[in-house]
Amino acid sequence: MRLAALPLIVTCLLVAGCQQPAPPAKTHSQKPAAAATADEFPYAELDIADLQARMTRGELDSTTLTRAYLQRIAAIDREGPRLNSVLALNPDAPKEAAALDAERRAGHVRGPLHGIPVLLKDNIDAMPMATTAGSLALASLHPKRDAFLVQRLREAGAVILGKTNLSEWANFRSSQSTSGWSAQGGQTRNPYALDRNPCGSSAGTGAAISANLAAVGIGTETDGSIVCPSAVNGLVGLKPTVGLVSRDGIVPISFSQDTAGPMTRSVADAAVLLGAIAGRDPADAATAARPGLAVYDYATRLKPGALQGARLGVLRSRLTENPAMAAALDAAVQALRQAGATVVDAQIPTDGQWDADEQTLLLYEFKAGLARYLATHEAPLRDLDALIAFNRENAAREMPHFGQELFEQAAAKGGLNAPEYIAARTRARRLAGPLGIDAALQAQQLDALIAPTTGVAWVTDPVHGDDFPGGNYGPAAVAGYPSLNVPMGNINGLPVGLLFMGTAWSEPRLLELGYAYEQLTGARKPPRFLPSAAADTPPKR
Repeated sequence: MRLAALPLIVTCLLVAGCQQPAPPAKTHSQKPAAAATADEFPYAELDIADLQARMTRGELDSTTLTRAYLQRIAAIDREGPRLNSVLALNPDAPKEAAALDAERRAGHVRGPLHGIPVLLKDNIDAMPMATTAGSLALASLHPKRDAFLVQRLREAGAVILGKTNLSEWANFRSSQSTSGWSAQGGQTRNPYALDRNPCGSSAGTGAAISANLAAVGIGTETDGSIVCPSAVNGLVGLKPTVGLVSRDGIVPISFSQDTAGPMTRSVADAAVLLGAIAGRDPADAATAARPGLAVYDYATRLKPGALQGARLGVLRSRLTENPAMAAALDAAVQALRQAGATVVDAQIPTDGQWDADEQTLLLYEFKAGLARYLATHEAPLRDLDALIAFNRENAAREMPHFGQELFEQAAAKGGLNAPEYIAARTRARRLAGPLGIDAALQAQQLDALIAPTTGVAWVTDPVHGDDFPGGNYGPAAVAGYPSLNVPMGNINGLPVGLLFMGTAWSEPRLLELGYAYEQLTGARKPPRFLPSAAADTPPKR
């Protein structure tokens, strides 16, 4: 995963994929390098519209911007705080940027993403880089074509800057795992407090975009893997309705729940990025279910006054037993009401009743989906049994901290015609969707449900694994419905997020609500790469 400083960046531009092992971690007593501070980076916190305006005026071009991000990755990710967030660089990125600059000079601008550098989670196919899912077993897997969403990004004019680290196998190898760790990349660190966890599985994308290592990023989610790292890294994260964004060319866990989505520093950027990657794809049958237009301009829905007359239902959970979190949520509710929204207490009547069924369907679908991905990609290892054997043979590097019990449980399952699987899938989706989110919305004629996304980032502990505080995104994940995290504030310097959830295909409404809330609060604060968070912010078990 790790590159070193700028000389290694230059070397990597000559080597396809540029995959590097993580160097030994520095101690937290070492001070961040001077280059680590966001205010010393000339493009810190600029959004897509800002960058495009500068390029339109001739003050900036994509080549300059791409080089600046590469230099910042060298200074922040490889040296200084050493976030370990970027796993591999695209050796063609400077060439891609130069070609897009030539198009601009010739009078052709493809759209708002023209010349904008993007980072992708490393379970998404993007040539010429390897797709590893963080595993040493896939180190040599170089896909022969881009994932569908990457094709769309390139068509929109984006520069693919590189791949980000992740919880290995998108956190579906062990129930005792440490989020943000992979054998390929080591441990990703939270840029707000380096001893804290970035959540996962899109840990690298969360840390990198928060630290201004690229303009925007793409993560993937099965259950929380976009919105949780967005919350604890101070980002906007959108998990779309399953079927809005094609899963073609993405290492799978579950075709019932998997989706890719934007991870950005603003709601406006999330809207632009979603519009670029959404679309129907014959290779993913789920995309045929999308109603209305095949391409939608989500940015047109962003209006500061969108909360006026909105009806929102607030979900309270054990997260709000923490007085600081309860205070943050109360402040959010007050802001929403002052903006003209009606906010009432709500509850999902079936909350948690799908948990066992979700686990069953994930085990079955992971086994089947992974075998298909490995076979169609002509991977060096073709099924779960082979991967289990590989991990055992390479246990010192692959399993120094936790095992592979989820792999083993999935391998023991049968095919997708098993009655156990069919029943579990049917129950889970019905309980979380029609009888869950939809029932809660309909009971009080609500536009959306809101809740704290998750708790504060916990101390990373590779020995005992994640000290996870819980989350409120499960219903949307299991139902296949959208959820949107927007920064809500901070607790002792650590970001916390507000989650908006709606029914299927409600992305336009969630984005306009989230945008209006974001404009009211301006809650995102850039990270400062502190060695540790305040001592009075202990992890909660």
